[in-house]
Amino acid sequence: MRLFPITLCAIAGLTLPAHAEVPAVVASIKPIHALVATAMGELGTPALIVDGSGSPHTYSLKPSDAEALEAADLVFWTGPSFELFLREALPSLSADAQIVALADAPGLELLPVRAGGAFEAHEHHDHDEHEHEHEHEHEHEGGAEDDGHGNDQHDHADGEMDLHFWLDPQNGRLMLQAIAAALAEVDPDNAATYAANAAAGAADLADLEQELREALAPVADQRFIVFHDAYQYFERRFGLEAAGSITVSPDTMPGARRIGELRQHISDTGVVCVFAEPQFEPSIIAAIIEGTEARAGMLDPEGAGLEPGPEMYQALLRGLADDFTDCLSGS
Repeated sequence: MRLFPITLCAIAGLTLPAHAEVPAVVASIKPIHALVATAMGELGTPALIVDGSGSPHTYSLKPSDAEALEAADLVFWTGPSFELFLREALPSLSADAQIVALADAPGLELLPVRAGGAFEAHEHHDHDEHEHEHEHEHEHEGGAEDDGHGNDQHDHADGEMDLHFWLDPQNGRLMLQAIAAALAEVDPDNAATYAANAAAGAADLADLEQELREALAPVADQRFIVFHDAYQYFERRFGLEAAGSITVSPDTMPGARRIGELRQHISDTGVVCVFAEPQFEPSIIAAIIEGTEARAGMLDPEGAGLEPGPEMYQALLRGLADDFTDCLSGS
């Protein structure tokens, strides 16, 4: 009778090496996690740090996050200028892992933080409020940071780049290629599978891009204000243009003077929609649109309300398109 469990253990042991060869992978935020999960396919499931409705702007590592990072062979993040909570943790917790900053993916286009011109929100703040927000923006949106591997090639003349680059599906396709290449480097036996999965995911994103372009075309001339300037990659890809943002820093709320300026801006420019974000207090939107004809909407740049997994990235982009269309069209 004792031979039976021993035999089961032996059989189970024969299956373990195949799984052990697949690297332990960690992704920082949901959009990146979705792309990594797409490239890995059925070979494995990456761990996710910022889950649920958590925001990378305010996140603090949990003990389970630290355990995942310590066990990781490969960690994917945007880079040291966005997930600030990982900047000091990775060198100690993931010292033996390969760290991949997807802001450095070959061919990926980074845009400078907008200021001036039509994007008036960076100009007319109270002096003290503007200085506080602008200092935070330099820290959060990224200047010439070294990613730990000597990479700082994304410097801009004013030192500020917008790191919400995942909201452009063309960047998503480039990220898939970079993810597959990094996975293949640590797991060459499965390189062909990673490449095939990434290629299939990229083809799906090309189809999605065309779908969203057609859906957004009827509202492309409508004016809107966003909660913070997180959407220019999406706007640029699909022909939209924000008329401003409520705040430069997501954790800094506007004062009474700024609210008055926004109301005037709505009236002067014909803004039809003002967008909130799910992680932050939405009551400020009601105060801003009071007495105007603008509508309130909601945008979710990081997928706070979406389930993590390989389908999440497409759901995120499709959800943004739906939210823009619904509010801008008044439907």
